[in-house]
Amino acid sequence: MRPLHPIDFIFLSLEKRQQPMHVGGLFLFQIPDNAPDTFIQDLVADIRKSKCLPVAPFNNKLNGLFWDEDQEFDLDHHFRHIALPHPGRIRELLTYISQEHSALLDRAKPLWTCNIIEGIEGNRFAMYFKIHHAMVDGIAGMRLVEKSLSYDPEAKSIVPLWCVEGPRAKRLKEPKASRIKKVMGAVKSQFEATPKVMYELSQTICKDMGRNPDYVSSFQAPSSILNQRVSSSRRFAAQSFELGRLSKIAKALGVTINDVVLAICSGALREYLISHHALPKKPLIAMVPASIRDDDSEVSNRITMILANLGTHKDTPLERLQIIRRSVLNAKQRFKRMNSNQILNYSALVYGAAGLNIVSGMMPKRQAFNIVISNVPGPREPLYWNGAKLDALYPASIVLDGQALNITMTSYLDKLEVGLTGCRNALPKMQNLLTHLEDEIQHFEEIVGQDIPPKKLKAVSYTIHSK
Repeated sequence: MRPLHPIDFIFLSLEKRQQPMHVGGLFLFQIPDNAPDTFIQDLVADIRKSKCLPVAPFNNKLNGLFWDEDQEFDLDHHFRHIALPHPGRIRELLTYISQEHSALLDRAKPLWTCNIIEGIEGNRFAMYFKIHHAMVDGIAGMRLVEKSLSYDPEAKSIVPLWCVEGPRAKRLKEPKASRIKKVMGAVKSQFEATPKVMYELSQTICKDMGRNPDYVSSFQAPSSILNQRVSSSRRFAAQSFELGRLSKIAKALGVTINDVVLAICSGALREYLISHHALPKKPLIAMVPASIRDDDSEVSNRITMILANLGTHKDTPLERLQIIRRSVLNAKQRFKRMNSNQILNYSALVYGAAGLNIVSGMMPKRQAFNIVISNVPGPREPLYWNGAKLDALYPASIVLDGQALNITMTSYLDKLEVGLTGCRNALPKMQNLLTHLEDEIQHFEEIVGQDIPPKKLKAVSYTIHSK
């Protein structure tokens, strides 16, 4: 038995019927051509007959303010095998995932489920895995799934996901003395970070706020239909895009792929809001999670957030891209002057009030950002499950009161896998955003494909000289 981490407690406290706090992933597999008709049934039977025991956090259940090992762990409660209704199109699959992602997890059991879904057109099957954010974050969950698969198409009898030991399980096994030493080291580093953090905070207040046009504050996001209270009903939409298309655009314009990703999201959101007569006059602001890990460890989630101006008030894609690039560069330049601990502390001070508002809902009409857009690198080599190739993986995330849409992307092989999670009631026809994303990619392709290519965008920074 171990006490809840404060962050665990926050995620659990945030949960209510209309606001489930689990993350998930949809993994689509291609059944091998030479596989027997019983391939999926055999796969399911192997998992159910497996004698491996679940590891933390998969064997942990809530016991008051503690995590306690489930002594009566029942695999059948967590692991399910279902079949899609005919004709088994992706439409039926996404409808099912939308329904499953809307349902709360049972707090009397370890907070996760895994569904094997057969009957999908094209000789495919899927796995949908969801787990409470209090147990693992979305990216870590995706990584655990990856670890449960193999790079070898001939590998058989792969260990189930819930038996794969992740970084968190390893940390829990550390000797107590080692954990205490780490905690004391962390406390020391926090104190050492304070002078630099206060200096950068003073620079932000005195030089950036109100003076730097590229600085994005937590007070300038406009009201929009993206920022409504949410219902319990979710809609999940997903699509794959060729990374090569985005790479060509980025190279032609002299920007990063992440810049292009934000720009196509900006254009898609603009078109979606225009179609609903709901485009704000001021530009939308996106919260973009950014890794600040300065080592190769997997010990913790070391991320901060960048507020990006999406430039949705501008008509042309290049204008929006320039605004996005400038705002992101401005944040990155500031972070380059700090180490990871200093960045975390700086972010806590600058964005703490915004986080408190999201948690408390004290000011529902005041949002620090309009949408979360997350892009995480994924595996570049093909993965297999007992010979079945992983064709696609789509992340499903969380929406909150005041944040009715989440765009999460990951790369796999030569594709960008996009997962949209939204409140069905707040955002009608949300799946149209996928069409708008494709349209926006085509707009950029037309721009860079002209006889006279556009000039590469310059990395513009705005400097205020002290008197």
